[in-house]
Parts: sequence; structure tokens; C-alpha cells
Amino acid sequence: MSNASLNPSSTSDAQHALASYGWDEGWAAEFAPYAEQGLLPGRVVRVDRGQCDVVTADGLVRADTAFVTPHDPLRVVCTGDWGAVDRVGDPRFVRTYLPRRTAFVRSTSSNRSEGQILAANVDHAIIAVSLAVELDLGRIERFLALAWESGAQPLVVLTKADLVPDATGLSYLVQDVETTAPGVQVLPVSSATGEGVDVLAAVVSGGTSVLLGASGAGKSTLANALLGEDVMDVQATRDADGKGRHTTTTRNLLVLPGGGVLIDTPGLRGVGLWDAEAGVGQVFSEIEELAEGCRFHDCAHDAEPGCAVLAAIEDGSLPERRLESYRKLLRENQRIVAKTDARVRAEIRRDWKQKGAAGRAAMQAKRGRVR
Repeated sequence: MSNASLNPSSTSDAQHALASYGWDEGWAAEFAPYAEQGLLPGRVVRVDRGQCDVVTADGLVRADTAFVTPHDPLRVVCTGDWGAVDRVGDPRFVRTYLPRRTAFVRSTSSNRSEGQILAANVDHAIIAVSLAVELDLGRIERFLALAWESGAQPLVVLTKADLVPDATGLSYLVQDVETTAPGVQVLPVSSATGEGVDVLAAVVSGGTSVLLGASGAGKSTLANALLGEDVMDVQATRDADGKGRHTTTTRNLLVLPGGGVLIDTPGLRGVGLWDAEAGVGQVFSEIEELAEGCRFHDCAHDAEPGCAVLAAIEDGSLPERRLESYRKLLRENQRIVAKTDARVRAEIRRDWKQKGAAGRAAMQAKRGRVR
């Protein structure tokens, strides 16, 4: 007989107690080997300096992460992980965590170009964008690329909709973002008036959602609106630029009264890509679809004859800004991947050499004509 069957906090008990946190039969099956070892399942609701808060069937416990702190920053314990925790002990330890279904990862701002995992096992990525300042469509595209790459379903929430003076203006703003976010729901919301909050609550009621955005985007106010109480601290934004200080300083997992759980995150100043080629392709799906009609399969959409993408720009059906942003994000992602992937580095070097040789040949031909 296993230790788990001797303990009143069995896996079935855990499934009932942790259901509101997202525990299901799939997680129970994954956890079965650890249940036989007498470990306790729990979801990480907060991580702080080598320790974490884990909600279990026995309640909230504080656990040490020393056993799961590898050199790879993408493999450290993260808010949203499902862990296997000691039942007793002082300190108690997280012995391991279950394989992640999804993971939201960005590139750090350090020169080492490391990835940073922001949230694990997320179903919805809510990208909060303030309407109190001018829309930055390029930044929205970055968030969307990371969201699609994570495996979560993105949702763009336009906060502070009550600050837009008229319905027509709001409609135009929504259309601009919808053009930037094909296949993604765009929802204007006002925490002050309650507009759109009920719709958002219905969307996130099933599964785990992570709330992302810059400082001052109204994330903490939005979290409070979804929670139905003032749980998160809120600070006023500066009138000059609409920016705010970091209200949330850690990533916290909270149960929503209407169902589902929410991970609130600190405001993100930098939104660096991290191996997000597929995500970039999803954000710019209309460009990739157009590219299938290009004459050459390796068309760079620069000056090649028979380029369907350039033709779409010429006839006005594709905004030139979209193509420029697509190129920029692909180049950035390629640089990031090249720093950790020798094969990609070699491909880039080979491409540089080919372009250099072509440039030299063109220069020599030009000189020959001058003579």
C-alpha cells in the first residue's frame, strides 16, 4: 500500500480541493508517480527569492525551491507550476514540478540574452493596453507573438475605455488593434464604469489567465474588477505620459469568483522575443498567407518580381507598417536564436557572405560600366 493511500489527503481529495485552481484528471495522472512517493500536489501561487507559496489540499504552505533551481532560467519554479511538495518538514521542499502545458517566456534585457519565464500552464494571455495614451501597435504585436508562442490564446483588452470621448473614436481604435491582431478578440473595458468587465470575466472563467502589459496599463485595477474586491494595490499614472510605477512587484496567482484563476504580473518595460518565430508568423498570418502566392518560395518581399506581398502593399490591402514590423520582429528573433543555436548562427553567417559577395559583384559591375 502506498504512502498516498495511507494519508487522508489522497489524490482524489486533492482533485476536489484544488479544482478551483485548475487541477484536473490530466494533472492527477501526471502526479500519480509522486503520490506513490508520499508527496503532496500543489499549485505555485507566488515565487520569491528561492521560496514559493504553494496551495495544497492541506492549505497554503511555504516551500523551498532548492531542489528545482537549475542553471537554466527557463527551468526554475514559476507561478502557475504544479509542484510535488513534502507533506511535512521544516523547511518543506518542492521536489519537482509537473511538465508544463504552456509557458509564457520573454527575453531578458541583459546582454546575456537569457530567457525569463513569466507564467506557466496558462490558457489565456490577456494583453492590457491603455487607451489613456497613444496606441503602440508594434508593442502589441510583440506581446501577441510571445502569447501565441507560449501556447496560450491571446486576448487584447483596451483598458480605460471611459477616457475615449466618443463611441466613434473608440470604434476606430478597436479596428486599428483588430487589424494588428488577426484572430484575436479585442475587448474595450472600463474598470471605472464596468464596461466589458462581465464579458472578460466570462472569457477567463475557464482555465488560467495571465495579465500582461506595461506599467500604467491598468492591470491591477482590472484584476480588482475581476476579483470583485480591492486585492491589488493601485497607483495613479502620471498625467504627462500616462505611465505608472510598478504596482505589482511579484507574480501572484488568484482565484476568480466567477471561475478560473488569474496570474497578475509586474509591468513589463521590455518585451524581448525569445525563440518566437511561430508566434511572429501567427501575428502576421495575412503576410504569410500572401507569401504563398509569391513567384519564388524564398521571396524576401523586398524587390523580387512576382512578389504577392509587395503587390498587396501597392494596392493598399496590406499596410506597409505591418510588413516593416514583420521584418523587424523576424530579424530580432533570428538574432536571439542565433546566440543559442550554432546552426542558425552558421546560416546567418552564410547569408551575410552571400550578400557581401553579391554587393561586391554589383560594385565591380558598376565600376566596369563607368570605365
